[in-house]
Amino acid sequence: MALVDYKSDMEMCCRCSICKFVPLEKLKDIRHSWVCPSIARYNYHAYSGGGRMGFGVALLEKRFKYSDKLLEVVYNCQMCGACDISCKYAMDMEVLEPINEVRIQCVEDGKTLPVLDNIVKSMRKQGTMVAGGKIKRGEWADGLDAKDAAKKKCEVLYYAGCRVAYDRDRWKAAQSAIKLLAKAGVDADILGDSERCCGSRAYQMGYKEDFLAQAKSTLALIKKTGAKTLVTGCADCYYAFKVLYDKFGLKGNLEVLHITEYLDRLLKEGKLKPKKKVALKVTYHDPCRLGRLGEPYTHWKGKPVPGHIRIFDPPKKFRRGTNGVYEPPRDVLKSIPGLELIEMDRIKEYAWCCGAGGGVKESNPEFAIWTADKRIEEAAATGAEALVTACPGCERNFSDSIKANKANIKVYDIAELLERAI
Repeated sequence: MALVDYKSDMEMCCRCSICKFVPLEKLKDIRHSWVCPSIARYNYHAYSGGGRMGFGVALLEKRFKYSDKLLEVVYNCQMCGACDISCKYAMDMEVLEPINEVRIQCVEDGKTLPVLDNIVKSMRKQGTMVAGGKIKRGEWADGLDAKDAAKKKCEVLYYAGCRVAYDRDRWKAAQSAIKLLAKAGVDADILGDSERCCGSRAYQMGYKEDFLAQAKSTLALIKKTGAKTLVTGCADCYYAFKVLYDKFGLKGNLEVLHITEYLDRLLKEGKLKPKKKVALKVTYHDPCRLGRLGEPYTHWKGKPVPGHIRIFDPPKKFRRGTNGVYEPPRDVLKSIPGLELIEMDRIKEYAWCCGAGGGVKESNPEFAIWTADKRIEEAAATGAEALVTACPGCERNFSDSIKANKANIKVYDIAELLERAI
């Protein structure tokens, strides 16, 4: 698909502003009515889903010239998909796809941000989007009984991801995951220093061709291991392997599970039995690429039928975010003795983004932290002592926000708390 393929979707936008807010029927508190961080922060229509759709039409019709201000708007978006899902509450149209295609067009036209260029260059040269990382990629697993899948065939492959491997503060989540899998009798192997970037974030930034090249290289590495199941604790990796690789016909028969899905399965099979009490009030944050964007990809080939009512031949099934991974992480938390789960106002497909996606953490860290601040405030309003998530990118941005604001709340990965209970 290309930008021109979404022309009818973009022209259909009536600028109703539904893309900016949580649908009225789902709204719980006026303080938490915004769903899109970009429009909430910059408060000008161009920064909304509808505004970005207008950019797409103008780009197709060659009605503007690139400018610094235009690129500021294009790249100040976490690509979290909240605008897309809110729009689809009532409409049958694509919003995130054309927004992503605008970025792809910008990259093709050489209109990028230097900081994002450097990140993608790192992926090309070193196989990681964490530029300048001095830690050995597999160092996080030192001392663990995890075999190297690059040296032997395996059934289950655990994929740590760049954001874990090159951030010592995030190692605990992956280490806990490996220990829990071993406790359940699962022989999960890792790729250690051989592991490579999934490419997901390159696609979010608009570098489609770099993403595809990286995806093919990474998938070839995974296929060599013989793994039938890939498990990851990173929402970006999950989105890449489960959704994007499928979208571009690369996934094949590989079973892709987020660690929370696998742990939930093991708990329900009785292979993990949490017995130790963890007396803690927590609230759970749905990562965008595990939740609304983690919904399985829907393949469709067809065309709109001309007329006043928008219908498709054959009928098109839209991804509305409702089939993301929502219950497994909550069920894991509920299995922990003594732990109390309190929900925030914006959850599941209408969850507020952590702020770190789409290259914003690198290109505009102030905006990324502002977005995290709003989520931390929402979490604190529940009375929870800790914010729990299932993505190292979310965890890092929340930790940075808490540190900057000296907030009285902790942040954990789900695997850490389950390990504590076992």
